[in-house]
Amino acid sequence: MTATATAATAPVRVARVGLRARDAEALAAWYRETVGLAELGRTGGVIHLGVGGTGLLDIEPAPEARPDDPQAAGLFHTAFLLPARRDLGRWLRHAAARGIGLDGASDHLVSEALYLDDPEGNGVEIYADRAPDAWPRRDGAIAMATLPLDLEALMREAADAPDWNGAPDGTIVGHVHLRVGDPARAARWWADALGFETMARYGEKAVFLATGGYHHHVGANAWRSAGAGRREAGRAGLAWVELAARGRQAGATLEDPWGTEVRVVPAAA
Repeated sequence: MTATATAATAPVRVARVGLRARDAEALAAWYRETVGLAELGRTGGVIHLGVGGTGLLDIEPAPEARPDDPQAAGLFHTAFLLPARRDLGRWLRHAAARGIGLDGASDHLVSEALYLDDPEGNGVEIYADRAPDAWPRRDGAIAMATLPLDLEALMREAADAPDWNGAPDGTIVGHVHLRVGDPARAARWWADALGFETMARYGEKAVFLATGGYHHHVGANAWRSAGAGRREAGRAGLAWVELAARGRQAGATLEDPWGTEVRVVPAAA
């Protein structure tokens, strides 16, 4: 089974993310031009973006919203999982040609990831997984790290590949990473509410959670938000996270301890 299939076929996985935007038109244009999402339609002003007809991101207009607070609870990043390493190399070549700046580039042992922020400060990760049988393990758990990414090798991977012309079919939201006040409390909530297992920890400041053996569908860190309380109403940024689930949770709307709305919908058969 490929890594993308491991992420996408888990009992509970991330399906879509909703953002509240001060300038929805400009933000949607950025996700089309930079990330390569396509506009799928509009409902009451909400702009639906996705790949191959599958919705991945909704942008809700909120022109009166205050900017997101990076030290409060909220979104750390939305992570778009590409089908193959070659696709990640194609996107990197696209970014270099268009002068798209990166905030980071990391080898996480289980994946290779490129990081940037959208124009309203929402974090974005674009990544490709290594094959699951290559994921290192330590004491029976998946081992993750944050090491420098070999960008030249990634570019060579796509040397003879077609130019980037949008996110390829099979692209999904592989995971969502949240800012929280207490990662241990977040781990307990996701386990109790939705059956997520703790797959890895970065000390006491970050935890990575998943179902179905994936390395993580949800990250929760307190690198800048330690002790944060409930997210303030009226802020731009994260509006909701939608999960696709098989089983009893499907159809519920939940709220984590920091006020993040978690929608649970039935997984496609």
